[in-house]
Amino acid sequence: MDRGVRKEIERKGIDFLFKDVAPIFHASDAVVINLECPITDTISPIHKKYIFRADSEWTSALSKNGVTHAALANNHSMDQGRRGLESTYYHLINSGITPLGYGENQTSACQPTLFSKNGIEVALFNSVLLPLENWVYLEDKPGVCQATIEDLCSEIRQLKIKNSACYVLVVLHWGVEYQQEPTLQQRREARQLIDAGADGIIGHHPHVIQKEEIYKNKPIFYSLGNFIFDQSTPSTTKSVIVELVFGKKDFTYVKKEVKIEACKPIIKD
Repeated sequence: MDRGVRKEIERKGIDFLFKDVAPIFHASDAVVINLECPITDTISPIHKKYIFRADSEWTSALSKNGVTHAALANNHSMDQGRRGLESTYYHLINSGITPLGYGENQTSACQPTLFSKNGIEVALFNSVLLPLENWVYLEDKPGVCQATIEDLCSEIRQLKIKNSACYVLVVLHWGVEYQQEPTLQQRREARQLIDAGADGIIGHHPHVIQKEEIYKNKPIFYSLGNFIFDQSTPSTTKSVIVELVFGKKDFTYVKKEVKIEACKPIIKD
């Protein structure tokens, strides 16, 4: 919600950007977005090439338009320093949005978020697997989850031992920007996670859609592309919404193709 998106918000309002997708969001029990910018009115940028920041007054509009959860384990949540990251957490909480992949220390940041309804449970893990530019990793300070694949596999196995019926989704910030195909390492890591008990993987970071893959009947979405963002090359103006429906014994999913015009996601017919 910065740069070109900021200009669109100032011109048309944030609700306009969500106009086409809000009905889908409101019809869902939970809506998880990757929030790739800190929300803070304090400007204290760290030294890196691309730096983003959203105004705090916009946070309530996310909730109003159906967003319930925001993944923070990415490479831009800390653009305004640790104070800006903490501010993001409080603004989300105060607007009724649950942050994912954030905590007062690494242990709490990497705890899964649990969804429960009608006796059906889903655990959602969120981690960033990329090196974070000019960000000091401090295990006992507020930060985003930087769990490795091995860490995640271990946590998933332990969760499945305690509750074998619980579904597990893993949301990852990974991959190579603008590449249409996942790397061999990503494919290997995705299989490791599913072998450990994950039921599905949702990825982002490359800014373009990468192919979907099925492994052991479990879906792997390596990258969903952009969503609300200002890039304009053809491959960066395509996106996917993944709608998952969980039942007592299995789950299904539907992909909705999206085109992005002037930062606004529009559902394709």
